[in-house]
Amino acid sequence: MWMNQAAAHIAPLTGSEQDEVLRLLEIPPQAEMGDAAFPCFVLAKSLKKAPAIIAADIAAELQTVGLDASPAGPYVNIRFNRADLAPKLLQELEHKEFGKLQLGAGSRVVIDMSSPNIAKPFGIGHLRSTVIGAALYRLYNEAGYTSVSVNHLGDWGTQFGKQIAAYKRWGNDEALKAEPIRTSLELYVRFHDEAENDPSLEIEARDWFRKLEQGDEEAQRLWAFFVEVSMKEFDRMYERLNVQFDHTLGESFYNDKMGAVVEELKGKGLLEESEGALVVRLEDENMPPCLIIKKDGTTIYPTRDLATAVYRHDVMKADKMLYVVGGEQKLHFRQVFAVLSRMGYAWSENCEHIPFGLMRFEGRKMSTRRGKVVFLQEVLDEAVARAFQIIQEKNPNLPNSQEVAEAVGVGAIVFGDLRNNRLNDVDFSLEDAVSFEGETGPYVQYTHARINSVLAKAAEAGYLKNENQLDQDHISSINAAANTENKPIMVGDTSWALLKLLADYPQHLEKAIHRNEPSVIAKYAIDVAQAFNRFYHAERIADAPADVKPFRVALTERTAERLAYSLYLLGVQAPERM
Repeated sequence: MWMNQAAAHIAPLTGSEQDEVLRLLEIPPQAEMGDAAFPCFVLAKSLKKAPAIIAADIAAELQTVGLDASPAGPYVNIRFNRADLAPKLLQELEHKEFGKLQLGAGSRVVIDMSSPNIAKPFGIGHLRSTVIGAALYRLYNEAGYTSVSVNHLGDWGTQFGKQIAAYKRWGNDEALKAEPIRTSLELYVRFHDEAENDPSLEIEARDWFRKLEQGDEEAQRLWAFFVEVSMKEFDRMYERLNVQFDHTLGESFYNDKMGAVVEELKGKGLLEESEGALVVRLEDENMPPCLIIKKDGTTIYPTRDLATAVYRHDVMKADKMLYVVGGEQKLHFRQVFAVLSRMGYAWSENCEHIPFGLMRFEGRKMSTRRGKVVFLQEVLDEAVARAFQIIQEKNPNLPNSQEVAEAVGVGAIVFGDLRNNRLNDVDFSLEDAVSFEGETGPYVQYTHARINSVLAKAAEAGYLKNENQLDQDHISSINAAANTENKPIMVGDTSWALLKLLADYPQHLEKAIHRNEPSVIAKYAIDVAQAFNRFYHAERIADAPADVKPFRVALTERTAERLAYSLYLLGVQAPERM
C-alpha cells in the first residue's frame, strides 16, 4: 500500500507505468533517509538530463502534492506521513484476504516432492525435497493456485534387482522382520561392497529386475514386502514433519503406461537404436542421447518420467508441473522435457525442475551405497530432546512441555533447512538449528510466544475483544486517538519499521513464488521477529500511554498473526507458550 502510493505519484511525472515504477522503488539503506527511494538513472537517456537533475525535478513536483520528498544525488527519497498512513495500514493488515495473491487463479500445479526410495532409510538427505516441496505446496495455494502434491516413490528399477539378489545371497528372515529398513540397508551396502570384486553380482541383479518386470512370483513377493515395510517407516516421518500428500504413486504405478509412450516415440520416428538400446538423440540441443529402453529390454528413469508427465497432464489436469529433486538430476530433467517437446507436447514448457543443493551432516556427505546415512528419526529425536532440556531450564512449569518440545525440535530442523537458499549446499548442524538465538526456527517461535504473553497482558486491560481479529471498535479507537485535539498519533521509529515490514508481506510472497524459494518467507519471518523485538524493547505496549496504546496493541496482534502464518507456510508450528 505505502509503496503503491509513492508509485502512483511518481508514474505520471516519468511517463512510466505505475507497475514499472513500483518495481524500481527501493528501500533506503538507512531509515533516516526515508521510507522509499526512486532511482532516476533509467530516465536519463529518455529525458536527456543527468539523474541528479531529474531527481531534483521529481522531488519538487512531489512536494507540490504534499509528499515529503527530497533529492539525494540520483535518488528521490520519500517520507510518508506516519500518523495518516499507520491506521490505514493496520486496517489493511486486518482484512482476512490480506496477502492473498491471484498469480495462478484457476491453474493447477502438480508438485513432485519427497520421493524416497523403497527399502532405503528415510535419512536426513531426504529432508530437503520433502520440506521444500511442502512449503511450495502451501505457497502456491496462497497465490491462488490449486496445489497437488505427489510422492513419486522410488519403488522400481535395477536397485530392486540388487536388493533381491542381496537378500537371496545373504538375507536373514528374522533380522529382516525385526528391523526391515536397517537390514535392507545393510544388504544393499554389502551388495555394492561385494560387487567391486564379483562382477557376476551385477548380472544377477539385472536378471532379478528383468524377472520383476516380467511378473516373476518370487520377485513380486519380495518387492511387495520391501514396499510395505518402507511405507510404514516413511509415514511415521511424514506425520512428525506434518507433511501430507494428495497422491502417493510410485514409479511402478506407471508400468502399464510406459508401453504407450514407447510406441508413440516409435510412431513419431524419435527412437533410434544405439548399441542394442533404444534412445532419443538430443545432440542438436547439446545433450547426450536420452536412453528409453536398455539393451536388455528393461525400462529406465526417463521412460517412467515421460509416462508420468503425460499422466499428470492428461489425468491430473496439471497446468504446471514442478519436480523438487536434487540438482544432480539437472541433465535428466532437461532430457525428459526435451523429449516431451519433440513429441509435440507444448505443455512441456510448463514443466520445471526445482533443484536444490546437497545436504551434508556436520561436513559428511551421505551415501546409501556406502551406508553413510543419518536417520532422520534419530535427528528429530535428538532435536526434540535438546528443545525439551532448554524448556525445562527456562520454564519448568510449562504445561504440555513435551508437545511444545516436539513442535520446537521438529520446527528447528525444518526451518533450519528452509532458511537456506535451496540451491546452496547445506552443512547441517543440529546445535545451530536448535539454538534459541540467531536466525533460527526456535528464535522465531519464541518471539511469537513472547508476543502472546504481551497480548495476554493487554487482554487483562480489555484491549482484545476478539482474539486474533482487529474489530471495528478497535480501529475506531486508533483513529480516535489520532484525532484527539487534532494531535496526530505518535508512531515511533521501531513501530513504524515493523508496520511497513508487515505490510510488505505480499511482495515477499510473490518473490517466493517467482523464485520457487521458501527461504524468502523464512528470512521474512526472521526479519519480522527481529523488528518486533526492537519494537518491544523500545516502545511500551501493554502499559503504553492511552493515546498510543490501541495502535501498539493492534500492531502486536498483527505481528503475531503474520509470524504464525509465515511459520505455517513453512510447515512449522507456532506454540503460544514456550
